[in-house]
Amino acid sequence: MNRIVPIFLGVLVALAILMSCLFVVDQRQFAVVYALGEIRQIHDKPGLYFKLPPPFQNVAYFDKRILTLDTSDSDRFITSEKLNVMIDTFIKWRIVDPREFIRSVAGSEQIAGDRISRSLRDALNNEVARRTVADVISNARNEIVENVRAKVDQDSRQIGVEIVDVRLKRVDFAPEVQERVFARMESERKQVANERRATGAAESEKIRADADRQREVILAEAYRDAQTIKGRGDAQATAIYAASFGKNPEFAGFYRSLEAYRASFRNRSDLLVVDPSADFFRFFSESGGRR
Repeated sequence: MNRIVPIFLGVLVALAILMSCLFVVDQRQFAVVYALGEIRQIHDKPGLYFKLPPPFQNVAYFDKRILTLDTSDSDRFITSEKLNVMIDTFIKWRIVDPREFIRSVAGSEQIAGDRISRSLRDALNNEVARRTVADVISNARNEIVENVRAKVDQDSRQIGVEIVDVRLKRVDFAPEVQERVFARMESERKQVANERRATGAAESEKIRADADRQREVILAEAYRDAQTIKGRGDAQATAIYAASFGKNPEFAGFYRSLEAYRASFRNRSDLLVVDPSADFFRFFSESGGRR
């Protein structure tokens, strides 16, 4: 009985030592094995590994996934037009060299984030200072992002970090220049609108003038054709009258007198002051028209 207790304690100690010699590496982690403060091994593949028990060797884990650096504050930059713009960014980064990461920033993600943020501000400042607001907002935005990513990635390699992506979440004017910029944009839009209105008015007058000219030409041609047709009709009517009246001159005289009476006495109130014995009334006294 007295020997069982020491054996049991020995087994427990042996198991404890064995467990301290085993460690598991997750697929989302790097495992760095230290020996008396010095890096001995780096494991980047998942599995079960062995090491010496503490204090001879210790293990530290570092995340190998893509991390996000996103601040809530916007940074101020000056464009080539001397206008202040506020730019909000975020960065995707990950550790690719744990040894350099530990040596440069003592394995601290916070210190690494500060280094990356300073490099990002410097790169953005250089890119924005060479471009206008329009370039930053739309025209050269992709180019700016790619240049900034390449520059920050180059700087971050010195601390064992790879920059996966850089994005501009928001680009806005500084509060003190917003009203001035908006006023200028409004003035430019009004100028463009006035130019287009003037162009539209000129085109409208041109169309109206052309339509009026065509209208006058059409009316003149129609009047000409109408007068030509009317002349032809009058000539034909005159020829018909002459041919008809030539067959019976007395009837022709009588018919023309009736037409003259109808035109003269159109209304009952019509009044003629003439001599009753005038030739105009010869058919009133005799149907043959003789005096």
